[in-house]
Amino acid sequence: MKKFESYEQQINVGFAYPVIFDRQLFAVENDTLAHALCRLEKQRHKLLVFVDEGVARAHPGLCGDIVAYARAHTESMDLVAAPRVVPGGEAIKNDYRLIMEVLDTILEYQLCRHSFVVAVGGGAVLDAVGFAASMVHRGLRLIRVPTTVLAQDDAGVGVKNGMNLHGMKNAIGTFHPPFAVLNDFSFLATLSQDDWLAGIAEAFKVAIIKDRGFLDDLCARAALLARRDQAAIEEVVARCARLHLEHIRTNNDPFEMGTARPLDFGHWAAHKLEQMSGYTITHGLAVAVGIMIDSYYAMRKGWIQPGEFEQIKKAFTECGFRLWHEVLARRMGDGRLELLQGIQMFREHLGGRLCVTFPDGLGALREEHALEEALIEEAVEYLRARCGARVYPAERTNTSC
Repeated sequence: MKKFESYEQQINVGFAYPVIFDRQLFAVENDTLAHALCRLEKQRHKLLVFVDEGVARAHPGLCGDIVAYARAHTESMDLVAAPRVVPGGEAIKNDYRLIMEVLDTILEYQLCRHSFVVAVGGGAVLDAVGFAASMVHRGLRLIRVPTTVLAQDDAGVGVKNGMNLHGMKNAIGTFHPPFAVLNDFSFLATLSQDDWLAGIAEAFKVAIIKDRGFLDDLCARAALLARRDQAAIEEVVARCARLHLEHIRTNNDPFEMGTARPLDFGHWAAHKLEQMSGYTITHGLAVAVGIMIDSYYAMRKGWIQPGEFEQIKKAFTECGFRLWHEVLARRMGDGRLELLQGIQMFREHLGGRLCVTFPDGLGALREEHALEEALIEEAVEYLRARCGARVYPAERTNTSC
């Protein structure tokens, strides 16, 4: 039998993008955005801006400021339409029609691959608008302007975009690195307390498994963070973002082709908890619960000491996290916790082989490929017993367990 030739094809593609921390990004005298647009070509670029409706509501003059900014920087940008306000939060990620509306708008204004889509908002809007932009002409240039703690220190600085489908978190999406990430600290002042806390949970996540010194600092500053100290949160955001960027750059798997997801510590439970609550529990707050469950599990396995677990719990308490939600107690027909379905969902997301990250001493990590359901039950019962008796008012300022 004749043998055909075989060619081994290898392609190495490099990506580079700046992550900039700034204030008053859309002030006419601030040239950060204008410079970001022209960092590869000194020319005038088409620009289309999408703004999270929650951000537009909290900053009524924002869309007008964007228009004024574009008029003052015509040498670098051509704003093809007034900023488009889109639903924020999981609403936009749960509705494919909303993402198609973003995509249709991009096509309507005939943006090319050297044009720019700018997404201004929380992590969900960045995910959804980025997903739409990544599908037009196989990928338009995306500039992210994260406006929440979570988006600035985690979701907005990475390379992923996506939406939820069939009840599964991030069921479809793309790996499409941004052209630039412009973090504007001035947006943080108007956040709700829940949105303020959400990004702090992600900071604890990466500190627990990667940086003991950062974790100790977070614990020492928990009360300051609860009081919304601006200097403290700015340092947390910048330090957390750097850790995420370092991981993406150095782990040799930026597009997650392998099975391990270290930055998803606490997320197998968090994603399921979000879905069980109908997304009334936000991602960051669900992550706090997931971290507690997996930290308790690690303590019972001897991977962290009881005192180390108590250090995490005490810091979460001082920050004001709500660590018990009634949906955690829901059970399936066979009597098992419904939360346990999150393990299988996480396995599918990883590619078929379960790989869950746990702390191995604070500041280090280990990967496990099987979980003991009895210990997860025990962790949930611990949270119910220690945190379930609390009454949480609709507008809470200092919740704890």
